[in-house]
Amino acid sequence: MGWEILIGLFVLIVLALLGVALSGIRYIPNNRIGIVEKHWSGKGSVKKGFIALSGEAGFQPNVLRGGLHYLIPIQYRVHIVPLVTITQGKIGYIFARDGQQLSPMQTLAANVTAKDFQDVTAFLTQGGQRGPQRQILREGTYAINLAQFVVITEERVYYLPMSRAEESVIQRMAEVINERGGFRPVVIKDSDDMVGIVTIHDGPSLPEGEIIAPIVGDDPADPATYHNKFQGPDIFLKAGGMRGRQLEVLVEGTYYLNRLFATVEMIPKTIIEVGTVGVVVSYTGETGEDLSGTEYRHGELVRKGQRGVWSEPLLPGKYAFNTYAGKVFVVPTTNIILKWIRAEVGMHRLDENLKEVSLITKDAFEPSLPLSVVVHIDYQKAPLVIQRFGDVKRLVEQTLDPMVSAYFKNIGQMRTLIQLIQDRSAIQQLASQEMKERFMHYNLELEEVLIGTPEPATGDKQIETILMQLRSRQVAVEQIETYARQEQAAIKERELREAESRALQQTKITESELSITVQSNQGKAEYQRALQQAAQIRALAEAESEKIARIGIAQAIATEEQVQAYGGPQYQVTQQVLNRFAEAIEQARVDVVPRVMVGGGGEEGGMGSNNLMQGLLTMLLSERMGVSAAAEKMPRSPEVEAMRQQVRQSIAQKPPEAAPGTAAKGS
Repeated sequence: MGWEILIGLFVLIVLALLGVALSGIRYIPNNRIGIVEKHWSGKGSVKKGFIALSGEAGFQPNVLRGGLHYLIPIQYRVHIVPLVTITQGKIGYIFARDGQQLSPMQTLAANVTAKDFQDVTAFLTQGGQRGPQRQILREGTYAINLAQFVVITEERVYYLPMSRAEESVIQRMAEVINERGGFRPVVIKDSDDMVGIVTIHDGPSLPEGEIIAPIVGDDPADPATYHNKFQGPDIFLKAGGMRGRQLEVLVEGTYYLNRLFATVEMIPKTIIEVGTVGVVVSYTGETGEDLSGTEYRHGELVRKGQRGVWSEPLLPGKYAFNTYAGKVFVVPTTNIILKWIRAEVGMHRLDENLKEVSLITKDAFEPSLPLSVVVHIDYQKAPLVIQRFGDVKRLVEQTLDPMVSAYFKNIGQMRTLIQLIQDRSAIQQLASQEMKERFMHYNLELEEVLIGTPEPATGDKQIETILMQLRSRQVAVEQIETYARQEQAAIKERELREAESRALQQTKITESELSITVQSNQGKAEYQRALQQAAQIRALAEAESEKIARIGIAQAIATEEQVQAYGGPQYQVTQQVLNRFAEAIEQARVDVVPRVMVGGGGEEGGMGSNNLMQGLLTMLLSERMGVSAAAEKMPRSPEVEAMRQQVRQSIAQKPPEAAPGTAAKGS
């Protein structure tokens, strides 16, 4: 029995020792790390700090990565923790439990040499400080010793718990970062027209009297000072940066800033509209030389970047101006209309507190005078206006209002109410000339003065009565002018009607004129034809007359020859009488021989009618003989004889158709 018990005990001891030996084997998954804690060491415990850098008892600086590891049982303890993962576009914050102590001026710990906090030994040996770190972690996966560092991300906090008090501090830090939006970068979109004002919470304080930290470093050509818009905190502070609100601003872009180091406030850009300029009053910068001269003692007019009123205004555009470092006064450079009218306000609203000017006229009336003044400010003189008055509205209310009111009160005292109304144009011109110099004294350009109609005070009906009389008088004048214009209009209308009628008849007038021309031409042609026909007729008439004359002469000669042949003219006449007598008897149907013979008896009675005819024939014969004898005895004139010869010659020369004359003669 004794040996069996001893053997059993030996086996148990061997199994126990084997179990203890095998307990030193540690398996670390690849997505996790092991933090080694040493329980005892021949070198004793850590004398300084929290991490055992020299093999002392305590948390060891190096971590175990994925795989099998063997550690002496009982001497070591392995804490398996996850890898630290920072998702895309996010930021992780580091809190170091061990390291050098922060100086009184520090808020965050500096770590110039450590890159990603995965080498604890390098961090502690090269000056790494304990506490919240200035450097941040960008997206990625890190094997960080969570006994030395606490990593705060938006999704979770990576750390190895030590105490409940520490947990509350870490949780409070995470809440502060989250309130500042620190887990995401600062993104300024170009469509937002915003500017980021940066406030630094670490570094030396500003000198007394300064409210804005000046711009330091940030020159890409100098890597030692290029902090890239506060994204390199240690470089910024090394270049001379100070805590407080910074003069340098952030414009469009994405910035990975440690919100424990720098917070960002978004403000809109300064926009100078067209028709205005911006006069800058700077609250920071070095003290410069006053450029306004010794005679102009109204504040400091300095160069751009110096403390005071900048001599160069901002022209129209958009500016990333830090409104905490200065103020921009917008000065209109277009014409400013200032209305001394209670119910009206100009576009710039500089006259919202102005009202009509109360006057006392020469004839003791008390009207209110509405007026408007057009003013222009030269953009180069805008800084002088701001330097002298602070802003344009103060200039209007404290200087221009009393000056203009006093001027027109003096004008009103020298004129009656009617003169004030009737001489409005002359007063406007005079006021524009006299007040121009006064406005120039205040660096303003007076463009024009416009005066309205004087208005009566409340309850004053006398002014209204005078105005009604003037209106009636003017209505009468206008009526006269209207009648005269109407008369002119009637004349013009009549002329228009005549012109329209003339235009309507123009075609007919043109046609008639053409017809007259055509008829004139036709008349001339007919006249020429008539002349030709007349000449032709004349020629024909002359030929015919000559022919007729020749025929007549021939007939006359024939007749004369007949007369000569029958015994002279007496016989010819008798023949004609007998011919007419015979024609008359024929027409009257009178019997020449009586149908009934009445005889007187015997031979004498039967010869009665024969005796009558015999008597007539006897008479005719006797007459014929007498005429023939007389005709032969009548002398012929030389003219007739010459004509007779001429006719006989022409007849003798004519062809045989002239024979009828001869035939007539024979007959």
